[in-house]
Amino acid sequence: MDARMESRIENLLSMAARARRIVSGAFMAEETLRKGRGKYLLLAADAAEETKRKFLDMAERDRVPHVELMTTERLGRCLGKEYRAVAVLIDSGFAERLGAYLHEISTGVD
Repeated sequence: MDARMESRIENLLSMAARARRIVSGAFMAEETLRKGRGKYLLLAADAAEETKRKFLDMAERDRVPHVELMTTERLGRCLGKEYRAVAVLIDSGFAERLGAYLHEISTGVD
């Protein structure tokens, strides 16, 4: 992933945080996924393997798309927090846009 794409993803996550369309932290992410409200799971690349396994199992069970990206520090900074290993988008629009960015599909909005 190039620097431009990383910047776009960071901006998207920051907008989602300001719009309160993303939850972060293990407890809130688990609750969101358990209630079926998760639209896209984000895991920090440097998160603990146990954490990754737990959330990937939940996401795959419920067919929630997921991605590993950034570091815990960088993911947290996007969300206005210090460190975050896991976050879940709860808005379909933001989730679709993230998916498009990750798959480099032109959405015609940029």
